[in-house]
Amino acid sequence: MNIYLPIAEMSVNIFLILGLGVVTGVLSGLFGVGGGFLMTPLLIFIGVPPAVSVSTVGNQIIASSVSGFLAHWRRENVDFKMGWFLLGGGLVGSTLGVEIFRWLKQLGYIDLIISVSYVAFLGVIGAMMANESVRSIMGIVKKHSPHARPKLATRLPFKIEFPKSKLHISAIMPVAIGFFVGIMVSLMGIGGGFFLIPAMIYLLGMPTAVVIGTSLFQIIFITANVTFLQAITTQTVDIMLALLLLSGSVIGAQFGSRWGAKLPADYLRASLAAIVLLVALKLAWGLFTPPSDIYSVSVLE
Repeated sequence: MNIYLPIAEMSVNIFLILGLGVVTGVLSGLFGVGGGFLMTPLLIFIGVPPAVSVSTVGNQIIASSVSGFLAHWRRENVDFKMGWFLLGGGLVGSTLGVEIFRWLKQLGYIDLIISVSYVAFLGVIGAMMANESVRSIMGIVKKHSPHARPKLATRLPFKIEFPKSKLHISAIMPVAIGFFVGIMVSLMGIGGGFFLIPAMIYLLGMPTAVVIGTSLFQIIFITANVTFLQAITTQTVDIMLALLLLSGSVIGAQFGSRWGAKLPADYLRASLAAIVLLVALKLAWGLFTPPSDIYSVSVLE
């Protein structure tokens, strides 16, 4: 049973799209990740244009982020003051990122930029996760030094108190981090948690307890801003595709969360690392493999 995707300008099997949503939902529930960094490459693999894939996946990220944010808010694990500074930089960065996206699309380079960015991003993240998982499974424990306050965040001007995170740091740092993450969300169609969470811990020195909830708070609005701007400026948000993916992922996440609670954490991380590296290799292979149809013919009316 096929369905036509008006923005992607292609017909796809409805059960294939629902299946991708279910698989990504299972992975999200199983590994505790948003799934955007996996959904976008999977859509590219089945022939959806990279620009449409990046812009459309944001709808799924918004839904999963809202659900996670509400859970952390109820547990009072959100630093709203820090979140507003991150959000300020993120809104500017994401707006600029959409303009960069539009410019690259006009030049015809956006598909290449998206693929190269994902190969680099997934390759680095997958390698780091694999190294950590293997060391953990083999019992090689790295000795961690006591957590030190990041020097740059305390040396820059415009210092502000963040009582929830127990920090007195420069406001420049969270704004700059939000700005960078906003650009990445626009160009790659991800929630930004893979960039944001490590930056909040190691560059800002935030306590781990409030990092995830604060990150989700910022991601909701940044991703919504990107999705809205992409729909207006580049017309690359396919609502039909988004609804099918969201329907499947909601179902898959329920099963993934149940299975994830029963499996060892180390082996879960190792499995996710393997999936991430395989996706990166598949994308890299596509960059160096000549297409089956070198030329295409279009009819001008």
